[in-house]
Amino acid sequence: MKKFIIVLLTIVVAIGLFAGCSKTGSSKTLKVGASVTPHAEILEIAKEILAEEGYTLEIIEYNDYVIPNTATESGELSANYFQHLPYLTDFNAEKNTHLVSVAAIHYEPFGIYPGKTKSLDDLPDGAVIAVPNDGTNEARALYLLEAQGLIELKEGVGFTATILDIASNPKNLVIMEIEAAQIARALSDVDLGVINGNYAIQAGLKVGTDALAVEDKDSEAAQTYGNILAVKEGNENNEAIQALVKALKSDKVKNFISETYEGAVIPLF
Repeated sequence: MKKFIIVLLTIVVAIGLFAGCSKTGSSKTLKVGASVTPHAEILEIAKEILAEEGYTLEIIEYNDYVIPNTATESGELSANYFQHLPYLTDFNAEKNTHLVSVAAIHYEPFGIYPGKTKSLDDLPDGAVIAVPNDGTNEARALYLLEAQGLIELKEGVGFTATILDIASNPKNLVIMEIEAAQIARALSDVDLGVINGNYAIQAGLKVGTDALAVEDKDSEAAQTYGNILAVKEGNENNEAIQALVKALKSDKVKNFISETYEGAVIPLF
């Protein structure tokens, strides 16, 4: 009987140790959803840093702005890295999700890129300008157009502006709302396109040489639209998440961003 009890206790202890190891192992693994460019590329550098600390980072690439958030809400992903805070706030309100920002990592300046018209000075009356059709990014595009004197928005409208908030349009411009990811492809069909930084990069456009106008790095937009690492509420202080934040804010990542994207991506740390 005594021998049986000893064997039983040994099995219980072994199971406990195995469970403990499994729990520790899972906490050392992160699955992070990201846009292909530049987010997944930046995460690849963070992955190297995390590996040195015993963490495994699995990067899942997405080409849309919805699934990474719903997957983070469900727990399928540990975190995501593709969006700015205004978009996240709107998403939470619309989808009843509970996601929060744990860090702002970088900023991607919006640019106005030439289509059929090659300069702002040559923009004809009635020209067609493509802007993103999602709320927060549309407002950002409209403010960039306003900064060039092309339109004037209603006073105090803020970053919820839509085409309905245009108070003055002296050139009778046609503002065409298009899915953000499609604007670069539509440039040949419009006079100008206002394009998100990441989609410009994917299309081979260089903000420093191809854009006719770019958001100022010290503008309110730059501070408002920093790209964030987001998690489900309650996971902000998770040890692995904090390790990821530290890696993303490292000098190694900062140098990679500065050397790789030629001003199309700007570190916020």
